[in-house]
Amino acid sequence: MIVILSGPGGVGKGTIVGRLLERDRGLWISRSWTTRPRRAGESADAYHFVDEKTFLARVEEGGFVEWTRFPGNDHLYGTPTLETPAGLDALLEIELDGAEQVKRRYPDAVLILVVAPSLEDQKNRLRGRGDDEGSVAKRVEVGEAEERSGRELADHVVVNDDVDRATEEVLGILAAHRGGCAASPAPG
Repeated sequence: MIVILSGPGGVGKGTIVGRLLERDRGLWISRSWTTRPRRAGESADAYHFVDEKTFLARVEEGGFVEWTRFPGNDHLYGTPTLETPAGLDALLEIELDGAEQVKRRYPDAVLILVVAPSLEDQKNRLRGRGDDEGSVAKRVEVGEAEERSGRELADHVVVNDDVDRATEEVLGILAAHRGGCAASPAPG
């Protein structure tokens, strides 16, 4: 199964993904490529950080299942061709443009749209991760359009009003798509 966790910037996708990976050993995360610089405090393996020339060479080789130039910051993002280990489900944490590309290529992929409970919450989360006010304004503007179109495309919508509750909801969605049994839950 291919699971896409998508949503506007600042809705908490990364936090939910981290918790999913701790709790569900049946998931394998695909690490996206990007041309943007690493944020302060961001782990070196959050993305495969590359320059634009390297990224575009991979595009020419057909090495991505989806890729986009993110509006407003001109950086490229992409999901490399999936090499999911046997017995695991692929988890993609990607923006909506990429989610649409993956759904066209893999119609059976499960798209879960994560949204913030309010615009104010989204703004505060963006500021909390170090985005400047100009970037926050652009991300929120783009995010409003993404949420509208994402609700039409998504198989499920999860409001991240509480990360523990939202994570449980996503785990329930995964169990339902797997036929009611969660794959190898982590101990504890």
